[in-house]
Amino acid sequence: MLKRQHTRALGFSGTGLTIIFILLVSLLITVEALGQGRGRSRRSSPGSGSGTTPAPRSEINLNEISYKIAYETYRPTNGKNNWEIYLINADGSNPVNLTNTPEINEFYPHASPDGTKICFVADEGTDRRNRSRNVYYINIDGSRRTLVAQNGRQPCWSPDGKSLAYLKGEYSRYSSDAASNRGLYIYNLETKKHRQHPNQRLSHLFNLCWSSDGKWFTATSRGWGSGNIAIGIDGTGDKSLGIRGCRPDISPDGQKLSWGRTDYDLQIGNLDLSSRRPVTNEKTVVSCQRGYKVYHVDWSPDGKYLTFSYGPSRGSQAVGSRAAGWNICVYDIAADKWVQVTTDGNHNKEPDWVPVKTQNPPAPAPQKN
Repeated sequence: MLKRQHTRALGFSGTGLTIIFILLVSLLITVEALGQGRGRSRRSSPGSGSGTTPAPRSEINLNEISYKIAYETYRPTNGKNNWEIYLINADGSNPVNLTNTPEINEFYPHASPDGTKICFVADEGTDRRNRSRNVYYINIDGSRRTLVAQNGRQPCWSPDGKSLAYLKGEYSRYSSDAASNRGLYIYNLETKKHRQHPNQRLSHLFNLCWSSDGKWFTATSRGWGSGNIAIGIDGTGDKSLGIRGCRPDISPDGQKLSWGRTDYDLQIGNLDLSSRRPVTNEKTVVSCQRGYKVYHVDWSPDGKYLTFSYGPSRGSQAVGSRAAGWNICVYDIAADKWVQVTTDGNHNKEPDWVPVKTQNPPAPAPQKN
């Protein structure tokens, strides 16, 4: 009786308390939904078959994919842990250490358009005083290691495979920050000459990509033209891509773009770099569960698959930073499913498709009657 009188004294009826209770519950549900969606907003929903965890490997016929994948990995080499560049078949089989240098760390592999070479960066030197991050390329079998540029980073190939673009380190002293750069340079493999891009203000870029028509670069910028940008090869027509996230990658036919919208979502969209709105029809294709990340998306040469890195959130996506438990995955665009193709979790990151045909076993000889 005292409780009822006290309630009435505050001006609340039984009906009023019920309404207040319903409003409070609705508010709590809204706050929880916002909390779950924080950092995960998107303009489109994932495809119907793409789950938040890898599908069983049997869901994709990986044996039908005739290309290989190169990636950076931190593992023992001759008894010493270091970063190496590995090459695998699309199903994760036949791993080959292409660099095999226990005293040098190599990262960020990118295959030439014809699949005959791999460019990468290497940290060389015994301590931070004399250490340098340098750009190299090798043949696909690991032979003929060739220095391109000292104090360089983030290399990518021209569509004809005759040149390499790279970013110059911002300072002469060593920095492991991929965005610590100033100046975009182009190196001709035949003449061995370097030339700077006409826009000398370019700085703090990462994930440089050269379009298939040779007219554009795309990158994420923390400096000039902040955000995801397209850079004209001749120094004109620079523009924003108009997308959120980072690490844009152009499809081999130049008509699609993939990128990471958040730490948890990968998207693709139609691309027209001549348009004022370069990216349209955005679609989330991979969305992983909380506590994990997806990064470093790359198109297959035929445009039918994506490869990317996936692992626990505690790992770092930065070039050459450790990410225990991370593995390489493949997404089948037509099937709208993704699977893990490595399982060792050896900090496997920065995958890049290699247009080298996997040798299929010969067909059996016909039986003689």
